[in-house]
Amino acid sequence: MHKLAHILRLGLKELTSLRHDSVLLLFLFYAFTVAIYMPAAGSVIGVHNASVAFVDEDHSALSRQMAEALQPPEFQPPTPLAYDQLDKVMDSGEYTFVINVPANFQADLLAGRQPGVQVNVDATAMSQAFMGAGYIGRIFQRELLAYSGQADASQKAPALLTTRALFNTNLEGGWFLAVIQIVNNITILAIVLTGTALLREREHGTLDHLLVLPLTALEIMLAKIWSNMLVVVLCTWISLEVVVKWALGVPLAGSLTLFLLVTALYLFASTALGIFLATLARSTPQFGLLAIPVIIPMLLLSGGSTPLDSMPQWLQWVMQCSPSTHFVSLSAAILFRDAGVNVVWPDLLALAGIGLVFFAIALARFRKSLAS
Repeated sequence: MHKLAHILRLGLKELTSLRHDSVLLLFLFYAFTVAIYMPAAGSVIGVHNASVAFVDEDHSALSRQMAEALQPPEFQPPTPLAYDQLDKVMDSGEYTFVINVPANFQADLLAGRQPGVQVNVDATAMSQAFMGAGYIGRIFQRELLAYSGQADASQKAPALLTTRALFNTNLEGGWFLAVIQIVNNITILAIVLTGTALLREREHGTLDHLLVLPLTALEIMLAKIWSNMLVVVLCTWISLEVVVKWALGVPLAGSLTLFLLVTALYLFASTALGIFLATLARSTPQFGLLAIPVIIPMLLLSGGSTPLDSMPQWLQWVMQCSPSTHFVSLSAAILFRDAGVNVVWPDLLALAGIGLVFFAIALARFRKSLAS
């Protein structure tokens, strides 16, 4: 009972020090409101409002029909362009797509020849360029089939392909992006809050005062973990209710209670990692330099930004040792697919195991740093 009382009082002390830290409180507010709303509302995954220039050397009904087929919201209305300006606008990056329909295109098509249409793509636009080129190819294919009297090409196909989009019917990229932003911010805050709290104790000399008291390293660590865990879980719940569900209108199908419990388990692992990094650093700037190369791979390679299946096999195995990988998988399964414990238990076990390993390593390192 004395140990629990010590852990409770130390945790309350952590919460009191956080309450008086206006910079961290402002960072918490920003991380769970603006930093979630702006990327989810402003970022578009796919093709949207892409700029197009159209070099029409044919000036036929077919070339005009092809230009008119490129419509919003995927594309801006095509801008007519002279042929001698093509290289200039591509070099300047003024347009993402520059389409060149050659002279006698319609006549060659009617004569049975195979005329070509050149689609110039500014590939620095990344996903918009790659996906947009595919969109343009399909749009032109449809228009050419319609012009040649083969519009109903689907009837000639040996099988009819039907696509069903589950869990995100309208394919809204912002839905998943909002949750991924929360996951990323939880990762950053869990590591930063606990690490800076420990270093603040050391720099202000209060850690030496704690060591005079009958306290163990385990009690100090658990106090820091539960206090920071409480703050981040509470901020996560408010952010999901106010920003994600109300402001962004994302329909979360799963259990928020289960997700918050999973979040607490993830925080157990990531806060232990933050304490471990803080024991390696001698100052707050040094801790920041150590945290950056740890946090960035956890954010970029966890499966939220890039699918795990697209990564090299060895990297997939390495990232299975990261708690963020399992947390991203759990977040998508619980919040969007309404998965229960009976479905997500493998990731739960992996997350708990990684958390225990991180905690044991951090505790051993913390004890060693206190003894030195």
